[in-house]
Amino acid sequence: MAGTIWELFLGFFRVGCFAFGGAYGAIPLIRDMVLSHGWMDDEALACMIAVSESTPGPIMVNLATYVGSIQAGVCGAAVATVAVVLPSFVLILLITAVMRTVIQNPWVKAVLEAVKPCMAGIILATGGYMTIKGCVLGGGMGRFPMDVRAVVIVVVLWGVLAAGRKKKRVSPVMVMVLAAGMGVLLYGW
Repeated sequence: MAGTIWELFLGFFRVGCFAFGGAYGAIPLIRDMVLSHGWMDDEALACMIAVSESTPGPIMVNLATYVGSIQAGVCGAAVATVAVVLPSFVLILLITAVMRTVIQNPWVKAVLEAVKPCMAGIILATGGYMTIKGCVLGGGMGRFPMDVRAVVIVVVLWGVLAAGRKKKRVSPVMVMVLAAGMGVLLYGW
């Protein structure tokens, strides 16, 4: 049992260290590790990847927790989960420690202040593009008829956001629930 725990820790620690590009970049590493240890076969791993994508949380963490639990129970799940997130956690701590001293530099402050409006513009442009593309039938920007249901949802959400801005508080959860409810109501029937 102790050998399996140690193998889980080392394997998932390595995955956490070298999984650049997020969870989808980690899947080949996890696959190689799981198959080389004989912990799962390809079919079981494919099923677990599907389950990990559809459950809340990062795919890497979900996969690590599942593999750890089937190999060594709750202790294995905890060890594999900690091992896969430990490299990122340590890296963020190091960056935070360095940022505390660097953040006081006037040049760094100026760059960070310049990035804020750029990021806001990128987010607004992406949101606007997605809104327009979602409201046009066929998904194209040419001469396609408008999707009236999507336009109704957008107009109602903009109205809620505009009304909420006057009160200085709009709950993002309420907006998501409202959008989901209208989507089910308008597209479900």
